[in-house]
Amino acid sequence: MSPVFVITVLLWVSMAGLAFALARRAAYWREGRASAAGAYGWTNLLKIPKRYFVDLHHVVARDPYIARTHVATAGGAILAMALVFVNYGLAIYSPWLDKLIFLAALAMLIGTVFVWRRRHGAKTVPARLSHGPWDQLPLLLGAFALGLALFIVLPATAMSGALAVIVALLIAAGAFTMTFGAARGGPMKHALAGLLHLAFHPRQERFADATAARSASDAVPPTALKTPLLDAKEYGVGKPVEFRWNQLLSFDACVQCGKCEAACPAFAAGQPLNPKKLIQDLVTGMVGGTDAQYAGSPTPGIPVGKHGGAPGKPLISSLIEADTLWSCTTCRACVQECPMLIEHVDAIVDMRRNQTLVEGSVPGKGPATLANLRETGSINGYDIGARYDWAVDLQVQVAQPGRQVDVLLIAGEGAFDMRYQRTLRALVKVLNRAGVDYAVLGSVETDTGDTARRLGDEATFQQLARTLIGTLAQYSFTRIVTADPHVLHSLRNEYRALGGFYKVQHHTALIDELIASGKLSPRVAAAVAERNITYHDPCYLGRYNGETEAPRRVLKSIGIKVVEMERHGLRGRCCGGGGGAPLTDIPGKRRIPDIRIDDARASGAEIVAVGCPNCTAMLEGVVGPRPEVLDVAELVAAALE
Repeated sequence: MSPVFVITVLLWVSMAGLAFALARRAAYWREGRASAAGAYGWTNLLKIPKRYFVDLHHVVARDPYIARTHVATAGGAILAMALVFVNYGLAIYSPWLDKLIFLAALAMLIGTVFVWRRRHGAKTVPARLSHGPWDQLPLLLGAFALGLALFIVLPATAMSGALAVIVALLIAAGAFTMTFGAARGGPMKHALAGLLHLAFHPRQERFADATAARSASDAVPPTALKTPLLDAKEYGVGKPVEFRWNQLLSFDACVQCGKCEAACPAFAAGQPLNPKKLIQDLVTGMVGGTDAQYAGSPTPGIPVGKHGGAPGKPLISSLIEADTLWSCTTCRACVQECPMLIEHVDAIVDMRRNQTLVEGSVPGKGPATLANLRETGSINGYDIGARYDWAVDLQVQVAQPGRQVDVLLIAGEGAFDMRYQRTLRALVKVLNRAGVDYAVLGSVETDTGDTARRLGDEATFQQLARTLIGTLAQYSFTRIVTADPHVLHSLRNEYRALGGFYKVQHHTALIDELIASGKLSPRVAAAVAERNITYHDPCYLGRYNGETEAPRRVLKSIGIKVVEMERHGLRGRCCGGGGGAPLTDIPGKRRIPDIRIDDARASGAEIVAVGCPNCTAMLEGVVGPRPEVLDVAELVAAALE
């Protein structure tokens, strides 16, 4: 039998296998609901190259070793298969194309060697990696590359008998893994689903030109939660089929690298959440079956093999435990790290909405908090008229309809907390010193609804948001300033879907602006200058809103040299205070803020500078000796004195 005939047969069998794999996986995805926008046309397929080489590989490149091996393995595989199709599928049989096929196969083979070494030959194999079929994958892909290289390099006279069978089996083993194996849910399904995921991503705004997105008045940033249509009875997700089809597609794209797991603060604290396992559970629910085949780190405290699901079967708690959902702090560390651009937080909040709106099941203090928000407009049921009592001696103006001010200061729910009041008083002193034209809302300020939304109570969030939007419409101001990143994110990003468009600044960004313009000239006190100071990035300021440098510039401007923690900036570790986590209070082996304070201790810091009332409360709640926790505004106010 001619070697050319064999390779041609294998080619067309592989093409048939690829078509089968696509049809098989697509059948699962189609079980989901229609996409929200309803405008994901086939032309999006043309956008895959740009999104792969720019948007996705930008994330992969954070790990240079994997980035290089991925380029060699995936690039070599795609190029080799494309060239084989051209040269043998179209019966060209060009020796020059054969040479290119050999080079592509060689690149792929080298890549698979390094992938195998990462899993087997390295001194320390990352604990986050899944094993089982994933350990076998480099060998199978390497077999394909080796077989293809041998087919090209060996003379036709040598390709007979046992050698020909061996070469054919090597190629067939790899080809089966990449086609029929993917159809059955093997590791290579991530390549098929991953490419399509780039075209039909649930958040198309992640690929929008940043400048264009910022300039568009109606643009909703990719970190804002999607706004469900409550009138259309969109009450979250209780079964796999209630996810949108492109969300199901995104779950199939998971490569089980475990980067989300390594970044998750809840997982580190031993709470029952592993974002990688969660995504794999959703894949299991999509296709039906149990989680017995999962080969990665388990969800803390939850054994593998005792949960199962089906497309039309409830997710909680046959497949996923409710505590898994409520452990999430919505910090987006998992999303930030994911090389496949999967939106874990969206899926979690979708499932929380079903638990809250349909099942009425929220743990801990969640139900009381939601009741307070609905009845009083305050998380703790406080008299909102007392929100600014702390400012009675500071000559703070209260906004008046018809009177224009430059800055409208919105304190947020934390204004009832005595510790946060110290931050707010420091901020007001800074604004007064700089001569800023500002005012506060006073007794008409109500909660933004951030906590309600993260707890899944979309109805209460929308009610609170529309109330506050109506209140803000009565006043004239240029911009809103707040010291609470959660307030900032709601007003700047999430209110847009409900018609609220505002210019919103974090207080550190305003202070940075005032120092740069010469309106403030702080000088650090000697007692502070001699101490090591680190800065803790709030998740809702850094990952959600991309602001990491303004606070550091402010600290630098007053003579402070920031000693960075290992995890900082967009990759900073969560304090544990977001997503309603302090209210649901799911137990783990440790508290998340304790872990963050350990990070600060490791940096040698004596002071942790913060820019969020939630972070302040969580970090100051750590028991035992720890660094002092001070807001950036407090440090600036002290420097002005």
